[in-house]
Amino acid sequence: MGLLDRFRRKKAVQRSRADAELFDDEFQRKLDYLAIVSRKVFAGRMRAERKTKKSGSGIEFVDHRDYVPGDDLRYLDWNVYQRFGRLQVRLFEEEEDLAVYILVDTSTSMRFGDGEKLRHAKKVAAALSYVALANLDRVAVLGVGEKLTDSMAPARGKERIFRVFQFLRGLETEGMTDLKVALRSFAARNKRRGMAVLISDLYDPAGFEEGINVLRYNRFEPLVIHINNRAEAKPTLLGDVLLYDCETGEEREVTVTARLLEKYRMAYEEYRREVELFCASKQVPYFEADVSVPFEDLVLRIFRRGGFLR
Repeated sequence: MGLLDRFRRKKAVQRSRADAELFDDEFQRKLDYLAIVSRKVFAGRMRAERKTKKSGSGIEFVDHRDYVPGDDLRYLDWNVYQRFGRLQVRLFEEEEDLAVYILVDTSTSMRFGDGEKLRHAKKVAAALSYVALANLDRVAVLGVGEKLTDSMAPARGKERIFRVFQFLRGLETEGMTDLKVALRSFAARNKRRGMAVLISDLYDPAGFEEGINVLRYNRFEPLVIHINNRAEAKPTLLGDVLLYDCETGEEREVTVTARLLEKYRMAYEEYRREVELFCASKQVPYFEADVSVPFEDLVLRIFRRGGFLR
């Protein structure tokens, strides 16, 4: 076995060990804390935001309609009958659980920094899943890259978080980023609309806008969590180097100077700002998630801005 092969094998073992420790007892304690905070925030919001427009047997009265044979007699409004001599059935507004889709980028670029970006994305995905499950929403988790790579069927109830852990542990990076194709496939397979949380570094050669627009045009409620590693903006390279694109395999020889590094840093910041401005213009909640910031701090920031709880 060559030196490069041994190095790659060692790195793979390190990544595997880090993945195994992702959802340890300390992590789960933090999830419980976030769930408690979310309930306090949720209690202070109007639950009407979660209500469907259909009528059913809920608790809030909305209208009457004429009685027809076969209607449940419990919903007859006897006050109306006494006053007008008409049999009327009371209609109520149903409150329905929210469908939450957690979309995790599994393209090869998420492997940067020994898989640090993907691990951070998995922690954020697990935290949001747990909060949604604790609030009795239906949660599905999916991997997206150049296609829809894998999916976990919708689950409900916070005891299902262990299914989420198992699914997320199994997600691995592969292929390029094509959010437009992957999210079109997602929209075609999931007819029930709801919140779609995209957790990605957004390195899509065709443009991140296409993928986000697929969610918007298909009447999902997108929320973008932009995973990044500021170390990407400040490489320590100098001199003649061979650059390698981990997704396309393209190679290019470049002479790296301090001036070139500064241009790269500015381009990186401009791209990050582009994403933020695009989301703001489309009224899509946007959150930057640097791997150096603890996942729980990010989730609390999302709560404070009202970007996730409905």
